[in-house]
Amino acid sequence: MDLFNYHRRPCRTVTVGGKVKIGGNNPIAVQSMTNTNTNDVEGSVAQIRRISAAGAPLVRLTAQGVREAESIGRIRELVDVPLVADIHFNPDAAMAAAAATDKVRINPGNFCHVGVSPEQAMTPLIALCKEHGTALRIGVNHGSLSRSIMERYGDTPEGMVESAMEFLRVCAAHDFHQVIVSIKASNVVVMVRTVRMLTEAMHRENLEYPVHLGVTEAGDGEDGRVKSAAGIGTLLAQGIGDTIRVSLSEDPELEVPVARALLQHIGSRAGAPQIDGEYAPGYDPMNPQRLRSRAIGSIGGDNVPAVYGLDSIDADIVPVSASATDFTGIAPDAVVLLTSSHTNAPGELQAARHRMLIQGVDNPVIMQISYDDTDAEALAIKAAADFGAIMLNGTADGISIDSRAGLPTANLALGILQATRSRISKTEFISCPSCGRTLFDLQATLKAVKSATAHLKGLKIGVMGCIVNGPGEMADADYGYVGAGPGRISLYRRRECIVKNIPQEEAIERLVNLIKENGDWKDPDQTQL
Repeated sequence: MDLFNYHRRPCRTVTVGGKVKIGGNNPIAVQSMTNTNTNDVEGSVAQIRRISAAGAPLVRLTAQGVREAESIGRIRELVDVPLVADIHFNPDAAMAAAAATDKVRINPGNFCHVGVSPEQAMTPLIALCKEHGTALRIGVNHGSLSRSIMERYGDTPEGMVESAMEFLRVCAAHDFHQVIVSIKASNVVVMVRTVRMLTEAMHRENLEYPVHLGVTEAGDGEDGRVKSAAGIGTLLAQGIGDTIRVSLSEDPELEVPVARALLQHIGSRAGAPQIDGEYAPGYDPMNPQRLRSRAIGSIGGDNVPAVYGLDSIDADIVPVSASATDFTGIAPDAVVLLTSSHTNAPGELQAARHRMLIQGVDNPVIMQISYDDTDAEALAIKAAADFGAIMLNGTADGISIDSRAGLPTANLALGILQATRSRISKTEFISCPSCGRTLFDLQATLKAVKSATAHLKGLKIGVMGCIVNGPGEMADADYGYVGAGPGRISLYRRRECIVKNIPQEEAIERLVNLIKENGDWKDPDQTQL
């Protein structure tokens, strides 16, 4: 596994709808998902056209049942892009969708009924997909693993990988290879580690299927963009990923420009000069831990990563180029500000840090990358992808986002550190992008929940449109606000439903009370963001 250079991972090519080729040497495809009622054909068609116009060649719709799957078939006749049916809990809907649309996504965690094996459940679906030329996505989500996987592995990355692999093995045994696979989580650290494990597992068994990337429930605004770019960008940078979706709690067509900007940024590294490097002794690229450094004052060692220009650093700071080959002359009491002008700056910076340790130089390292962007969103996407990889790979003691255009960067840097679970400085909101299953205005509700709770530093709060994206998909949250029915909400403390089926107009006040009852509340004037 090469974390220093960009090369696409070799894999099969899957054709969706006779138009979109995913995998192989084909361009990485962007996709999004409607949030309309799938049975509203006119409304769904209009939204699909907006998504397509934004630059997505593939669009997904939810299919709760057979009726919705058949509606996708009618919608398909009215649009020019291939359509994907998203299935949870309903094998009959998957069968209907296989005959009516271009691709079916199933979740192994809820596709099989109790006592039914993946082989038994998948065999008729595979036969129908073969008959109609329908592609299939095996889409595993953190927090919604099957009972059998949970009993064997628990809620672990190993369990998530095995959940995907046992379904992929069935496809291969039936000589069905129009298959794409995904493993998603709202926790970026879990998502990156698990996808890496999945690609290694597929390689060992010669099941080189294309990979779909996404961070579930990333949220909205800059936080949603940062979280998505950090997770997806880290994997793209090492060549993993053949189709992507940036999941934002916003109108779906707004997801597409973010994904396209991310692909353009990472893709610019294709053909960049090769970076020669080797890993420091004991470093495991499959499960990277933070590289050791000697603490100098409040930086390095076990200290939380610093933000250059925001945190006070009581030490001499020495600029050093990452292109250097010999670092042994660095003063032992200095903090290194490592810079790079390489096309693949994150790769060169990380290779240099490993080289330092190989040479016995364990000074704390702040990594700096300079950007010319004048647009704050473009800067956020690029910096999150670059520094997301640096932090998730454990290679820096601090980060420095150098905006040559003078854009503010301190909060962006803190957001990247938060997204990579390197340093917690604010509340984290885990919110789904909404879809046809959503039972309330998710965007407005998320804003209201944020208004009431955004001062609670360190808490993770989930806002989910329905039970499918409820306790399972927000498995990482401390508290959850979940749609239970039209105008009805259930509240969760971690995975446990505490308040069930209450009127929506009472839900935020009851959520605040639940947080207070568990001792996690602080008044706004008692907290510092």
